[in-house]
Amino acid sequence: MDLDVIFLGTGGSVPSARRNTAAVLARRGGDRILFDCGEGTQRQMQRSVGLINLDAIFITHLHADHYLGLPGLIKSYEMQDREERLAIYGPPGLRALFAALGRIVGKPRYGLDLVELNRGESVDFGDYEVEPFDVSHRIVANGYALREDPRPGRFDPDAARALGVEPGPAFGELQHGRAVPGRDGPVEPGQVMGVDRPGRTVVITGDTEPCEETELAAEGADLLVHDGSFAADEADRAAETGHSTALAAAALAAAADVAMLALVHISSRHFVPDILAEARSAFAATVAPRDFDLIAIPLPERGEPELVAGGARADPPAGAGG
Repeated sequence: MDLDVIFLGTGGSVPSARRNTAAVLARRGGDRILFDCGEGTQRQMQRSVGLINLDAIFITHLHADHYLGLPGLIKSYEMQDREERLAIYGPPGLRALFAALGRIVGKPRYGLDLVELNRGESVDFGDYEVEPFDVSHRIVANGYALREDPRPGRFDPDAARALGVEPGPAFGELQHGRAVPGRDGPVEPGQVMGVDRPGRTVVITGDTEPCEETELAAEGADLLVHDGSFAADEADRAAETGHSTALAAAALAAAADVAMLALVHISSRHFVPDILAEARSAFAATVAPRDFDLIAIPLPERGEPELVAGGARADPPAGAGG
């Protein structure tokens, strides 16, 4: 099952010529889930993956740079004759926000489901879930952890044959967790299957200062997407505004033992390579994606997450990649 993350908006609170406001798209198999929807997100989609039908939208908090793209996207879906209801999740206050936006958004024919989430109220997507957790910002705010279910261990066909199981449909039954007849009685899946293998985890914080809840949620994650608004010498300013320095985000990533840290929401006042160098002094596997970069997340046994520069652009620039 393919899993990747596309960065549609990596800038700070104000869009710049090269970086839009907050928006991250997770693609897993055929599912498309958007985290935050800053102003211009639908345009960013059109410039990359197209104006696809999203399966759900998760808003981290109710600061305008994280939701101003919703009205335009919702109205565009109506013009495209979308038929499926759209679920929009967010922290407490989401319904009040939409009440205020009512004159703009109206009542789309396809229907909206507005769901306010508190810590631990997971949303089930079948073989994975999205779980909110508390982050530390100036207002009530959620981070989100996309967690896949554990996968069955590897099937040992030689062990199955030794127990008298004939190759064919019985092998499939064992791999699906069902006992089958053997030479000396029933053969249970546990006799021929290895230990469960972990699924993948992607954690997205939105705006936050480093906090224990994020570290717990990100423990062993394949990818942590974290606020990196400020340079190390601006730690006081970061604390005052409920944001993080890149260095502090990197220290948290190291403590949580994540595979890769992606810094976003970097202020346009900063030279990103300098911010990135600070972070890498604490955690080497740190990247600072630009808009339309992609991080591919293979199954753990197939390798590490990989940043693909410009990998989501509809017209990748010459030399992009790697």
